[in-house]
Amino acid sequence: MSRRFTDSEYRNIKRREREVIGQMLDELKKSKDRRYLFKDKHVVTDLRDMLDYSAEEHPDLPLFMQKYKPNQPFRKISFRQAREDVYAIGTSLIDLGLEERHIALIGRNSSEWGESYLAIVGGVGVVVPLDRELNQSELEQLTIKGDVEAVITINNKYYEIFKQIKADGRTRLRYVINADMEEHEDEENGLLSWIRLRETGRRMLWNGDRRYAESQVVNTDLASIIFTSGTTGVSKGVMLSHRNLMLDTMLVQSMFEARPKDICFSVLPMHHCYECTATFLSCVYSGATVAFSRGLKYIRKDILEVQPTIMLAVPAIIENFHNKIRRSMSDRLNEKQMQVFELMDREASRFKVKLPKKVTKDIAAVFGGRLHTLISGGAPIDGAILDSFCNIGFNAIQGYGLSECSPIVALNPAKRKYMKNASAGHIMPFTECKILDPDSNGIGEICFRGPQIMMGYYKDEENTKAVIDEEGWFHTGDIGYLDRDNYVFITGRKKNVIIASNGKNVFPEELESYLLTCPYIAECMVWGGETDPASQWSGISATVRLDDEALVRKLGEGYTPEQAKALVEAEVDRINDTMPRFKRIAHVIVRDREFDKTTTNKIRRFVEDNKHA
Repeated sequence: MSRRFTDSEYRNIKRREREVIGQMLDELKKSKDRRYLFKDKHVVTDLRDMLDYSAEEHPDLPLFMQKYKPNQPFRKISFRQAREDVYAIGTSLIDLGLEERHIALIGRNSSEWGESYLAIVGGVGVVVPLDRELNQSELEQLTIKGDVEAVITINNKYYEIFKQIKADGRTRLRYVINADMEEHEDEENGLLSWIRLRETGRRMLWNGDRRYAESQVVNTDLASIIFTSGTTGVSKGVMLSHRNLMLDTMLVQSMFEARPKDICFSVLPMHHCYECTATFLSCVYSGATVAFSRGLKYIRKDILEVQPTIMLAVPAIIENFHNKIRRSMSDRLNEKQMQVFELMDREASRFKVKLPKKVTKDIAAVFGGRLHTLISGGAPIDGAILDSFCNIGFNAIQGYGLSECSPIVALNPAKRKYMKNASAGHIMPFTECKILDPDSNGIGEICFRGPQIMMGYYKDEENTKAVIDEEGWFHTGDIGYLDRDNYVFITGRKKNVIIASNGKNVFPEELESYLLTCPYIAECMVWGGETDPASQWSGISATVRLDDEALVRKLGEGYTPEQAKALVEAEVDRINDTMPRFKRIAHVIVRDREFDKTTTNKIRRFVEDNKHA
């Protein structure tokens, strides 16, 4: 960032960084682990170097594809143009006195978001991506907590919110910069146009301003503070360095690879570390393209126009696609044909059976016809669903990560013979995993150590020490085991465990996975209920939201709530019969509205209302 070193000192630092990364990649090439499928990687030292390399190697390939107006086609922005914009924005931000400051970023997925992110980390200061689903009060609290002095908004809505936050005077905000505004609103009071700042930066660069271009970026520098928005209710600021993010981006592509001319379809919010690293930064590193979806209701139209080759998603989106495919097939096939299709789909890989080309071609067309890799993350998914997509011809895999790990620590290799989609993935290169205090089945807390582990929580030494021990192991709070091939399996969450009166641990995630095999249950949350006086174990409750379409197909249009609950309770009884007594679900609550969720579509377990109908 600022010029902390002499030119000679800085050159030596960068040379040493390049040597260290080069040595790591040489080790990767020599690895005998066949699950590391793609070992030939180029050396970059930090996030700015990553952009510079790709802009030199692939100047005319598109980095971004974006629909700026509804009736216009997706427009392409090349690596060369993106780098010019990044250097212009970065130069203007330095001119505003924001060097080494914390700059927030909020709004829709867009080229403006991506260019702003790269400009901030590439020589200005620290980026603080904010969740666009938060309300004004929550955004103000994170602005205070993150020591934010400027914010870039990619929407007029957020501009108005942050204008009010700035006016209220409880934060350190000096600038509110809007990407949806052509001219500065009030330059004296720091209400600025991103577009105008970009033009100003271009002029300064043209006139020889080298402050941004010559700023010093060391890969151990803090690059980003990401506030967690999990199911525990308390946000913590995860500090990630250039090295954390750059190495995670690079190493994840040892098991799946984006290449120049690949198009990655971006549908998840980019403020989440998963989408930011595995889609956005992966494309910057590899020379691939990020195509921005306009939102969930436009996914189908956008996919058909963009024709992506790679897509990352959360289980809810992938399950939705899977259900649509099944409904489409059931409309075209009679009952007997549908049974044959389901059998072939389920057993295709086991018996080396190929589905008819007509079927696979029609299904592939749903994704634009060119998709080759589908990645699930953010929450567990039924491995059978991913296997179903593999049988159609996709590389459908799941991975595992946490914001504190930049975020990815495990991923299934994108080759069918090495996939274990019942697992969360194979451990990444240069990453260690151990199971803490394993029981007789090898199940215990999952811990990781590696180059992607965070620097710590921002201004929160107590919580940092609670999760990173003296030997550098990060304690995930997830419960699971490792198999002999170094694949990690997750069985539950330490904080969510229900303790039965016989002392046994019950993981709600396990019971939820069983419930979700019931076709009539759309979503569910299992929780520890009151003790059942008639038994010697804790009563376990399940709040469920039902699938209306599935119920109509089973019970008919005029079904009653009583009929629906009776059907579901019969399914729960069937599941209970397969389990020991202490794991059985005692109470089923049918919920007729959406659960309160995080922006990654996870049900918030700490919200009391989620237990009720």
